[in-house]
Amino acid sequence: MIYFSSSEKNSVQKAFVRAERLTGNYFQLPPEDWQHHRYEVKTLEQLEKHEENAEAFAQLCKYVYTKRQDEDLKKDFHFFRICLQDNRILDAVRRGGSFIRFAPLMLYIATHELVHILRFNRGESDFDTSAGEKEKEEETVHLITCEILKPGTDSQLKLVLDCFGNDYRIGDLFR
Repeated sequence: MIYFSSSEKNSVQKAFVRAERLTGNYFQLPPEDWQHHRYEVKTLEQLEKHEENAEAFAQLCKYVYTKRQDEDLKKDFHFFRICLQDNRILDAVRRGGSFIRFAPLMLYIATHELVHILRFNRGESDFDTSAGEKEKEEETVHLITCEILKPGTDSQLKLVLDCFGNDYRIGDLFR
């Protein structure tokens, strides 16, 4: 397995910070509201076996927990785990040669996954749905992600948007 280096992990963190800001602006979400959209980002070396995916750059997993507040009252809450597939991402950058850069690809992936999370939490899409509906969701999220990123698109990000659409399966929603 190939894992992200320390500098690549730093770039991942920066991509998610920027993606949160851009996605939040698009959905008119105040920055403090991100705390209501629970998610965490894990890289390949941190993933459980069922979170690995050989066909996507990232896989979104949803976990539901029940928290006991007292003997009779239980409160369920959920969060999403964005499971980055380091090897797939690094392979795409390697194969892209001098054209595809790590940082713009990570920004696309981060934005794409955050759009999913917001759509699920807002009830605009259902996480637990049929494979056909998941494909439609991927198409919708790709279009929204492009809308979010196009205003600030430089030549490197434009290449990512052109090369890695739904034909390459940016993310999968199977957990």
